[in-house]
Amino acid sequence: MTTNRKHKSDLIILFSTLGLMGLGLVIIYAIGPMRANVLNSTYGQNYDSNYFFLGQLRSVALSLVAFFLAFKVIPYSWLQRYAKLFMIISIALSGLLWVLALSGSSLAKCELGECRWFNLGPVSFQPAELLKLALVFYLATFLNQKKAEGVLGDPREFWLPLAIVCGASLFLVVVAQGDLGTGVALISIIFGMLLVSGLSIKQYLIMVGLVLVVAVGAVATSTHRMERVNAWIATLTQSESSDSTYHIENAMLAIGTGGLFGVGIGNSVQATGYLPESINDSVFAIMGETFGFIGLFIVIGIFGVLLRRILKVAEMTQANDQRLLIVGVFAWTLAQVVVNIMAMTGLVPVTGITLPLLSYGGTSMIFIAFAIGVVLQLSCYTNREVIKNEDISSGRRLRGAHYPSSRRSSRNSK
Repeated sequence: MTTNRKHKSDLIILFSTLGLMGLGLVIIYAIGPMRANVLNSTYGQNYDSNYFFLGQLRSVALSLVAFFLAFKVIPYSWLQRYAKLFMIISIALSGLLWVLALSGSSLAKCELGECRWFNLGPVSFQPAELLKLALVFYLATFLNQKKAEGVLGDPREFWLPLAIVCGASLFLVVVAQGDLGTGVALISIIFGMLLVSGLSIKQYLIMVGLVLVVAVGAVATSTHRMERVNAWIATLTQSESSDSTYHIENAMLAIGTGGLFGVGIGNSVQATGYLPESINDSVFAIMGETFGFIGLFIVIGIFGVLLRRILKVAEMTQANDQRLLIVGVFAWTLAQVVVNIMAMTGLVPVTGITLPLLSYGGTSMIFIAFAIGVVLQLSCYTNREVIKNEDISSGRRLRGAHYPSSRRSSRNSK
């Protein structure tokens, strides 16, 4: 038999998350001094050799706080209750950043012509990362409510409010901030959650087609994005190297140089200034150079285990809104992992998207850690197998999350 009585959390999710954060600290410790040296010599900065490691250590500490707040302190019911307000605040902050950037305010931090951060003195804040988290909570509540009301797929009651919220989010991220990578994550969240919402397949496929048409148009009408696509095609066809192919070529060179076991910690060549964004978007390639194929296999394996366990929690969750939220977190994490790795291996154009829990930076890690913390909280309420002779009337002898297989579940239900 099975029960959804509260039990211990899924420890595999916990240890996978902590393991990825730990690996991120190791790689930033290894290449942080090289990054500091590059910035000091090229731009006349004065970074200490431990600057980036200490920054990553601070980010990990804050992310752990967010993770355990979501896991143990903040109840899911509270997050559910304020999901709409949460969404309004996140859209308002993104809109405020856009206005500040247009006005030339120093409160908007800009890099390479794109303004994506609030400049708050010693720290910066990227509202697009908050927007991802807010969208997951909002859609979980919205889709569950519309399904309960029987208006899922209704043009006025369902599609109109959905189009307003999702359209505003994508506009503020992709158009106003020029952040296609975050746009990919948002689209993945939206369509991942719609897929399990109960929406008809016909309407779902129509929306996928419309978004694909808009996405192709957005790329085709942007000179910067077309340059990335052309660089990707040139790399695939092994055309002559150019400035536009530099990033992809050096990323693949880093992975190839690592061989089976890597060049070792502190011996990376690409991190000395050859590979752009070595501690951010390109950290997977640097890990390939440092730890080799075996190291990358382990990293991909940990992500695979984490994603599989998140999906398992969704499968064993009875509440529809909770299942939707967990699928949203799954789609968000999966999109960033897949797109980042594919970009670094030349399978898709470079899009500028971080590798969750590993890349340098605070805002991205904090919010995705919070989202995984919520999943871990909900893993305590999944269906679980009750051992023979186990006393389910008390909290004693309850084991950790033990998900029954579909085969055994069907047998027990007979």
